[in-house]
Amino acid sequence: MSAEIADAFARAKARGEGALVAYAMAGDPDLARSVDVFAACVEGGADILEIGVAFSDPIADGPVIQAASERALKAGSTLKRVLDEVVPAVRERCPQTPLVVMTYVNVIMAMGEERYAKLARERGVSGTILPDLPPEESASIRAAFDKEGLALIPLCAPTTPPARAETIARDGRGFVYCVSVAGVTGMRSELPSNLSERLELVRRFSPVPVVAGFGISTAEQARVVGAHADGVVVGSAIVRAAQADGPAAARQVCAEIKRGLKR
Repeated sequence: MSAEIADAFARAKARGEGALVAYAMAGDPDLARSVDVFAACVEGGADILEIGVAFSDPIADGPVIQAASERALKAGSTLKRVLDEVVPAVRERCPQTPLVVMTYVNVIMAMGEERYAKLARERGVSGTILPDLPPEESASIRAAFDKEGLALIPLCAPTTPPARAETIARDGRGFVYCVSVAGVTGMRSELPSNLSERLELVRRFSPVPVVAGFGISTAEQARVVGAHADGVVVGSAIVRAAQADGPAAARQVCAEIKRGLKR
């Protein structure tokens, strides 16, 4: 588990809070201004930043993040530019906040998994989330990431059978990302009633913290989920707020979620 990520969870726990992993899209509305959004999330209380890298076919993402991906691509966002321009700028403004890249496996393979792992760590990235990478096909990428000390953060779906969920949890790095709902990212008025059971199962076997994401957008949802997880991931609510009203709105969303994560 990356030391930076471990420290972020430990600091949140010491404050009596669940951790907030805040997602935004690098390059939305452009590369420079997206840095302002990430910095605003940290000002609002985000403990870890999840930096989205645009992809033309974001199969795990709902309409809000799909639209952000399209805007970022039109603004010239690429994985290389995110690593060269966005990540160093965010690192400079948020030096204590771990950065986790979220993208799709084709983007990494196009660059080369070893080249990506080396460059990402050099730039200050702590981990990477690849929602379309099955565990059975992850060995070479995991090896490349392990070599550089870059966490390959696994996802566990609500439809994952218990035995498979246990296997995913035991091999967790950085943190385990439990997907709250079947389907794509996006705000939901209700979360599944059995989510707490899934989170407790994964936490029982995971050597690293466990967070829940997809569908979480309010302080009350964060409070309920945070009782059974080490933190939550919030994305669509932040992206929508930033797109409508700029970085200050993203800061406000994070501040509201953090209020729900106080224990």
